[in-house]
Amino acid sequence: MNITPLDPWIKEKTNGVDLRAWQLSKLNETLALARSKSAFYKKHFEGLPETLTSLDDLRQFPITTAEDIRQNPLRFVCVPQGEIQRIVTLQTSGTTGEPKRIFFTAEDQELTIDFFGVGMSVLTEPDKRVLIFLPGETPGSVGDLLRMGLERKGRKPIPYGMVKDPFHALDVMESQQADCLVGSPTQILSLARRWKQKNKAPRTVLLSTDYVPAAIVNVLESTWGCKVFNHYGTTEMGLGGGVECEAHRGYHLREADMLFEIVNPETGEPVPDGEYGEVVFTTLTRRGMPLVRYRMGDRSRFLLGDCPCGTKLRTMEKIRGRFSGFVRVGNETLKLPDFDEALFPIQGLLNFSVTVSGSGGDESLLVEAKMLTDEDSTREVEQAIESLFQKRKIIKCYHSPNEVGSLLKRVILDKRGNDGKSL
Repeated sequence: MNITPLDPWIKEKTNGVDLRAWQLSKLNETLALARSKSAFYKKHFEGLPETLTSLDDLRQFPITTAEDIRQNPLRFVCVPQGEIQRIVTLQTSGTTGEPKRIFFTAEDQELTIDFFGVGMSVLTEPDKRVLIFLPGETPGSVGDLLRMGLERKGRKPIPYGMVKDPFHALDVMESQQADCLVGSPTQILSLARRWKQKNKAPRTVLLSTDYVPAAIVNVLESTWGCKVFNHYGTTEMGLGGGVECEAHRGYHLREADMLFEIVNPETGEPVPDGEYGEVVFTTLTRRGMPLVRYRMGDRSRFLLGDCPCGTKLRTMEKIRGRFSGFVRVGNETLKLPDFDEALFPIQGLLNFSVTVSGSGGDESLLVEAKMLTDEDSTREVEQAIESLFQKRKIIKCYHSPNEVGSLLKRVILDKRGNDGKSL
């Protein structure tokens, strides 16, 4: 088993200096920059130490939230507007007012290109063809940065963009003889569900941009006989945060560029390694829009012990969902990953959504499942949901045409077990 390529990459970036000492030095530089140039952090850091003597001292600093950015993103910017090369606007469903806007300089994006190139060498070899199912038309977009990172490492990127027509995507996958696929979990799943045995299967797959259910990984590996790797990254992180190694134990992180913490979501206090908490990160090398103790809402932990790949870098367990990602119906509460693991193994299922209507113990649950098959899998969907809600009774199930080659199944559960209501 090969050691994660992030190991020698980080040693090179830190000039062989102890990683924790490097992080402390860069952290103090970041705090000084944010305090002097960011209107938000100047106020946010009032009364706090100007220089830290230990990474543990960071716990004194308050958490930064998505709402802080949304209220006035320009208050976070630390360079003149002319130095900003890329602005990413993040719309949040159901939120009124200003969206989140994340600002990057050319140097900030260069850091991401570097990370992407190194990270992809975990699962690709020189001259291998990588089909990129991510937005890449705009300069500086995630697909464009990945393309540049791959080219620098001698790989052959094939930009495609998001999958709108899975049959066309499969044709390109076959004609280009792609060795590796990169994309979101459900989009890659849609290709695996429609893939024909006679066509070439990818050797490796990188899943990114969203939570990765273990059930989808299992489907891809059994369909293609490939190795599936997880990438952890968000726009706020600069699009790249960590990637699995060949041990598939969890993420090795971009620790020369970011400092990660696992904290108690109520108090913001770091929890001991091995305990679950919320992922929080601080940028160490970004200048356009540094973020200090930015909360992700993701649930994970730092794993105890060394990784089998041989690195001494920390390993963060794969994300276990979000702290806000749960469904409450009556007295029962389920996490959204519970639905993922129950439904995605069903043959022909492409995607689904969960909606709760009502409140105060008078809730109803609507599950909409996009299927390839007709009636054969309907009962499987019903049974899977029944297994999650043992005391519930399915009161209505129907389907309607959705897109070419698929059907939309709707399964409605009501805690009262009556004849249902329109949701």
